[in-house]
Amino acid sequence: MLCSRCTRLPLVSLWASLSLFFLTVSAWAISPELQHPETYRGNEQITGWLMSEKFDGIRGYWDGQRLLTREGKVMYAPSWFTDNLPPFPLDGELWAGYGQFETVQATVLDTTPSSAWRNISYQIFEVPHASGDFPARLSKARQWFQHHEAEHVRIIPQITCTGHEHVQRFLATIAQKGGEGVIIKDPTIPYRDGSEQRVLKLKYAQYMDGTVIGHTPGKGKYLGLMGSLTLQLKNGVTFNLGTGFSMSQRRYAPRMGAVVTFKHYGFSKNGKPRFASFVKVKTP
Repeated sequence: MLCSRCTRLPLVSLWASLSLFFLTVSAWAISPELQHPETYRGNEQITGWLMSEKFDGIRGYWDGQRLLTREGKVMYAPSWFTDNLPPFPLDGELWAGYGQFETVQATVLDTTPSSAWRNISYQIFEVPHASGDFPARLSKARQWFQHHEAEHVRIIPQITCTGHEHVQRFLATIAQKGGEGVIIKDPTIPYRDGSEQRVLKLKYAQYMDGTVIGHTPGKGKYLGLMGSLTLQLKNGVTFNLGTGFSMSQRRYAPRMGAVVTFKHYGFSKNGKPRFASFVKVKTP
């Protein structure tokens, strides 16, 4: 016959395991069903659509009770940040200013909320699953915050687009401020999650050159090919460039010392280009 102590130990162990499991699960929710814009190509019929600034932060989905990442992970925002948010969903960007992406990332993904949240604003760009067209959905959020003050919440202003030249001028003004890009949206469509062809994104890309100082072998589907190039910029900063290459370019990689052009979307705090993608090898 087993002693009572022997039977208690497995039960205690099981209880501890279950507690750890549910504690871990509680930090995650089901991934929210988000709307995803298509890439702007310049041949769409966009006159009369609404356009707004695309902010470079961390996407934050408010499900009516919790603030979630796009993957469904719970953000541990301080109570003052969420107290006056509505009982219905919101979609927006958590933002701390131009060039502060890494600050936002470190702040909102920390499991212990800090005073750094005071520098974060919630830039609202959609009210998921609300009825009506796009302006009506934004109006629902606007009416809520008229009666529930939240200084850190801002509903992103929308501008009526007069055409493609208007988009490019608007993008230029955003780029001068150090912004990321533009969102262009058909105001008549109801809310739909998933990829949406009537919602477009246009980012401001910058172009730079770098010198090849190394090659990293590929893995997986790139096994036996070039995986990435190590580039050195004129200021001495080095980084790995691994996207934008065709299979042929990976098979016959640019030689050591070659100068390549790549596009990117700003810099990290360490001076490395963000979201860099290969464009071409410069001719001597």
